[in-house]
This record gives sequence, C-alpha cells and structure tokens, in this order.
Amino acid sequence: MDGRPALDDAGADAAADRRRFVAPPRGQVDPACFRHPLFERYAEYRELLTAAAWPGIDALNAALPLPGLCFTAQDPALLGDGLHYETRIATHGRIATRTENWHDLFNALVWARHPAVKSALNARQCLHIAAMGPQRRNRAQQALTQFDECGVVVRVADPALLPLWDGHRWHELFVAQAARWHDGGIAIAAVMGHALMEQALVPGRLLVGRCVVVQGGDDAACVARVAEAIADGGILEDPLELRPLPLAGIPGWHPRQDAAFHAQAGYFRPLRAGRLYPSPLRAAP
Repeated sequence: MDGRPALDDAGADAAADRRRFVAPPRGQVDPACFRHPLFERYAEYRELLTAAAWPGIDALNAALPLPGLCFTAQDPALLGDGLHYETRIATHGRIATRTENWHDLFNALVWARHPAVKSALNARQCLHIAAMGPQRRNRAQQALTQFDECGVVVRVADPALLPLWDGHRWHELFVAQAARWHDGGIAIAAVMGHALMEQALVPGRLLVGRCVVVQGGDDAACVARVAEAIADGGILEDPLELRPLPLAGIPGWHPRQDAAFHAQAGYFRPLRAGRLYPSPLRAAP
C-alpha cells in the first residue's frame, strides 16, 4: 500500500509526498527515536528495530507469529504468482515483505500488534478489488489505504473536546486543554500507520495522523470497536471520514512546543469551509 500523512484531503498529493520520502539507512537511525510516544505500544518489539542487523524473514515469523499468516520475502518467485498484494494475503496467508526495508518492517509490527484491524482492512480491500478489478481504486480503497499507512485510533473520553478538534481549534485542543492529554480525557489508543512510523525515523518531523475517533475509556475496547466497524463496512468508505491530527502538537510529542511552533499555519491548518467530520464510534461499555 502507499500513502502519506497530510493535513489536506488530496490523496494524490499525499501519496506523491510519501514516495519522495526516503528512510535513512539502519545504521544511521538513532535508537533513541524509538522511545518517542509514537512507538510506545511497540516497545516489546524494540529489539527488532534497534539490533545492528536487520531481522530476516524467518526471524520475523519467529518473533511475530500470526495464526494462518506468515511474512514472505517479496522476491520474483513470490511475485510470479501474479496475485494482488491483498489477494495473496487473503487466499494464501502470505504477507509480501521486502527485506531490509523499514516500511515493511513496521507493517509487520502492526500486523503483530493489531491483527484484527489489519485483517479487517485486508478483507475490505479484497471486496473492493473483486468489484473494481486490480487496476482501479475507489474512494473506499483510498480511505482504507490512508488509514493503513497513516492511521491513528484516538480515544476520547470527554466528548466536549471534539468540537475543538472538529473546528481545527488547535491551540485550544493542545495547549489550553493540555492536561486532558495526560488525564485520559483524550489519548492515542493505537498507532496503525506504518508510514508514520517510517517517517518518525527522522526526529522532529512534523507528522499528521489520519484518525478514527472512538468515544470510550478503554484503549483495547476502542481498537476492537474500530476493527469491528471496518469489518462490517461501517467506516472508511471515504477518505473524508478521517480526521487529520497534527501529532507534533500533542503535549510532549515534539521538543519545541512554544508559541512560534503552534503558530505554524502550514502545519496547524485552519478548517476548510464546508469540511465536516463524522460522529465518533462508541466503544462497548
């Protein structure tokens, strides 16, 4: 899949920007970057990210076992089956994985951490591929891809915070309500986007999540609700459903969060006229 975090809704521009990004070589990545909050829920896999050598395919499968699925080297022998990437996963359980590749390594980690969400995304993509053919993509496929590449699940316990986000009232959401990011009023429940993780290899990069919002108080329940909603086609039918969130604005997510930082209109963009966001999902009590 392809995609790139962007605050606007221009999927083509976002994808083009993603293709321009080149991840640094493994030896040039400071292991300290993996202590950023973006990687908090992936701490158990840190050795795969910080070891001097890349993990091979066998090592990935041993460290990240997935019932009925396996990571498979993306080589000419694999691609010779002529199958679409998503179709191959659904029909043969083989996740094509490029070796010594940050993007695909992060994808493997998300599969291991959130298999229900990834399986739901795959199933929905396959339904659309069957209807559209492998060469055409509809808006639902664009939404699924954007979430897969750049997705974040945000848990909101205090619904009074949503109007701030929906109105792109960024200073209020991140500064005036900074305490709510620490007391559970609003929180990152899960980072799904492996493109986001790849770009976070460059410290200080201004990343933007493409978010599904769930109203609830438990992270696991919120993620489970997202998986259920994707599987039944209740969400991600259009890219405009996804709320952009400038992640560097979250308290503690960027080393410099002074007034000049928050004044960057190119990053903390105002709400576009006519832009509306859907109501949040609700997690099971």
